[in-house]
Amino acid sequence: MRILVTGGAGYLGSIIVPQLLKNSHEVIVLDNFMYNQASLLDCCNDKRLSIIRGDVRDKSLMANCIKKVDAIFPLACLTGAPLCQQKPVEAQAIIVDAVKIAIELSSKNQIIIMPTTNSGYGIGQSGKFCTEESPLNPISLYAKLKVGAERIVLDSGKGVTLRLATAFGISPRMRLDLLVNDFVYRAVTDRYVVLFEPHFKRNYIHVRDVAKAFIHTLNNFTSMRNQPYNVGLSGANLSKWELCQEIKKQVADFYFVEAGVGEDPDKRDYIVSNEKIEKTGFKPDISLQDGIKELIKGYQIIRKNTYSNV
Repeated sequence: MRILVTGGAGYLGSIIVPQLLKNSHEVIVLDNFMYNQASLLDCCNDKRLSIIRGDVRDKSLMANCIKKVDAIFPLACLTGAPLCQQKPVEAQAIIVDAVKIAIELSSKNQIIIMPTTNSGYGIGQSGKFCTEESPLNPISLYAKLKVGAERIVLDSGKGVTLRLATAFGISPRMRLDLLVNDFVYRAVTDRYVVLFEPHFKRNYIHVRDVAKAFIHTLNNFTSMRNQPYNVGLSGANLSKWELCQEIKKQVADFYFVEAGVGEDPDKRDYIVSNEKIEKTGFKPDISLQDGIKELIKGYQIIRKNTYSNV
């Protein structure tokens, strides 16, 4: 297939694009390289890869790209609550309006597989798993925009949305502002972290398993069409305190403590069921513990001032 990946040089894209090429697909990457990342350099020798420096808000450019492909992965995004809060107008244009453009320009025979976020569940009910039928209660602007974009894709009849758990792991376009990546970095470099509202829970997934989920969905699109799917590690619905305990198993002198005052600006608190996508045959490969081990190794190489969204 020929696949357009917008934001293909980002944290997810720079893992997904090489996997698509490995699976013999042709890939067009459209990215504005806003972080000056060089994450796809190792793929440039592949004749099936095309790279376009441009913006998803450019309708004529999008039209030219979309007419050439069978599938669209709209990964371009201002990702995360802090960045969307800083740039709300740009966030609306990139997360929602650009998806509308892709829907408008694509034909009924082209397919769309879009990542959203299970932060759309907001604050869940204690002890009750969020399924794809659970009510959405997005709190941050980022979550609200992603929920809106998901509805556009599903209403189009052309797409599948993947409600991703909090991603972790090493990527060529690394992010240190993701929770697991951040906490492991603090454990390795600072040896401590102060936790706000440490009992808040969420689900996690390795970035390479996110790529695996996209390829799985591409290969099973007909049976999965027009539906959302939670994508996470079913054994990793953990609170921030429990996450720190897992990290401490590998960084023995890591110290963590609950703050007496203050609150977490990201209020998400839920546990998630991934049973629906598992029933289609998808299973993650990488455990949280293996991901922590990988991050510890990677943090011998990189430092925080190099990689972050905000």
